[in-house]
Amino acid sequence: MNATRTTHLAAVKTVVIKLGSQLLSDSERRLDTDYLAAMATQVIALRERGVRVTIVSSGAIAAGLRELNLARRPTDLGRLQAVAAVGQRKLMDAWAAAFSPWKLPVAQLLLTREDVDDRSRFLNVRNTIHAVHELGAVPILNENDTISTDELAAISFGDNDILAAMVAHALQAHLLVLLSVVDGLLDAKGDPVRLVENIEDALKLVRVEKSALGKGGMNSKLMAAKTVTDAGEAMVVADGRMSDVLTRLLDGEEVGTLFVPSAKKRSSRSRWIGAARPVGVIVVDEGAVKALVEKKRSLLPAGVVRVEGAFHRGDLVSIQSPAGETIARGLSNYGAEQVAQVRGRKTAEVRELLGEFAYDEVVHRDNLVIDSF
Repeated sequence: MNATRTTHLAAVKTVVIKLGSQLLSDSERRLDTDYLAAMATQVIALRERGVRVTIVSSGAIAAGLRELNLARRPTDLGRLQAVAAVGQRKLMDAWAAAFSPWKLPVAQLLLTREDVDDRSRFLNVRNTIHAVHELGAVPILNENDTISTDELAAISFGDNDILAAMVAHALQAHLLVLLSVVDGLLDAKGDPVRLVENIEDALKLVRVEKSALGKGGMNSKLMAAKTVTDAGEAMVVADGRMSDVLTRLLDGEEVGTLFVPSAKKRSSRSRWIGAARPVGVIVVDEGAVKALVEKKRSLLPAGVVRVEGAFHRGDLVSIQSPAGETIARGLSNYGAEQVAQVRGRKTAEVRELLGEFAYDEVVHRDNLVIDSF
């Protein structure tokens, strides 16, 4: 038993578990019902320990391909969505059957990227999942492939790794487990890395590789790790085919790669700011970069150089350095046109220009999250 792992995993009471498409399929690309049954047994074991488990399950398109007797994944959007629609029903039937020996119902939740971008919908996702748990069912989530054009174009959640991180955010889950067909992150020699404390260093080890059924790779898993660990929670990438992998993880056994959380936990509001997609950009000068990153201050009008995009007061914006590097994101006190009006001005000038509508800060520190890279 590893002391570091025990420290971070012993007190875990809420877990989000993501299973990839390749993991859920057998050699003939059928849904592997025996594997789902084995995974259900592990989830039951965790529930008996008092651990709440939320599942993020890939596999809808893979299931649809088999159900429709298609040899390969379609390339056009309409057919992909049709395959996902057929496969999603098949996938949930398989999960329902896996939990049926314990007479445990399952609940299906299908999400799109917009459910994360909108704060009220983000909070409703959390409330719905909590309610499912209270009713004694197992929540099983997937991206809504049937309507989400972003996901099918491979520019949205990314093989459900990022979706799983967003769900962990919404629930403020203690642990995210990404189960795959590999035993975690591998180093340059191909040996497993058991502990990651610096994700930027870990990115250098990433190999550009994807499975035939899934869209993601280790890069998307590291992006998920950054999201989760920045918020103060742990993440593990492990081989989902390893026997009793979930119980062994929570027992502190050195399985997979553990991504160590930051010492400070973020609030629910900060987690959403770090998760949603910005609708505009504010470019700042080097003095503002230093004030934001090193001195933990608010963004003042004097530090603003340029505004990009159309956004309104209260919208989420990306804050970039003069070189175009994203250094933070936050909720703007001004719309884009007003930011352009006040950029470069001192506080007294802003008050004179806007009167009672003036804010001292363009983005207040309480509504701002610094990018860790």
